[in-house]
Amino acid sequence: MTDDSHSESNAFPPPLDAGDRENGAFDDSGGTNRRGGKSWGKGGGKGGGKERGKDRARERPAPKPLDAAALEQMALRYVERFATTRGRLTDYLMRKIRERGWDGGTGAALAEPGELAQRMADLGYVDDRAFAEQRAAAMQRRGLGARRVAGAFREAGIDEGDAESVAPAIADRAVESALAFARRKRIGPYGTGDGDRKLHEKQLAAMLRAGHRFDLARKIVAAPPSDSPESMDFD
Repeated sequence: MTDDSHSESNAFPPPLDAGDRENGAFDDSGGTNRRGGKSWGKGGGKGGGKERGKDRARERPAPKPLDAAALEQMALRYVERFATTRGRLTDYLMRKIRERGWDGGTGAALAEPGELAQRMADLGYVDDRAFAEQRAAAMQRRGLGARRVAGAFREAGIDEGDAESVAPAIADRAVESALAFARRKRIGPYGTGDGDRKLHEKQLAAMLRAGHRFDLARKIVAAPPSDSPESMDFD
């Protein structure tokens, strides 16, 4: 199973979508990839293959409007392939209803993507807390701080309760994550010791953009080069 976000490594999971970084895998257009190159129609006319392709596209029937059963099958296929959240699954299903339309025939059930997403969670196919735990750990290994993690949670539709449940683990990894960023960017203990105030200000700004606390970032930027910086030095 892969993360539906692709913006960060999975744990869970940026944005297939925050629009549809998640959802290209289930595009219902029926389109196929075509190789480039010259096409020749019958009788040697250039472009004949292209025209036939347009004719086939015009002949392709429009996808049928969704009904409750089709929507559920779409949800199941999605959660089988992607680690996602209730919020993202709801957004995906709503988008597909807008694209395909809804079967409003006599006695047809109303579309309730939110309820369907909750049912997937009740069945264990969607787990927002596990998604949050894995996403946070993956982002922090990359050197991103708590503010960036919180932004990813909002984008993924993680509710406040699930976000709070993983907050202590995020805080415990704060120094480790900040040092990982400093190592990547050769800042502070991983730098050369050279550089003026202007460089240090740029380094501090970079750490803040990565989501780290101001006090922690300032300590790391000001630290002298070290072969083995200890996390406890920055607590």
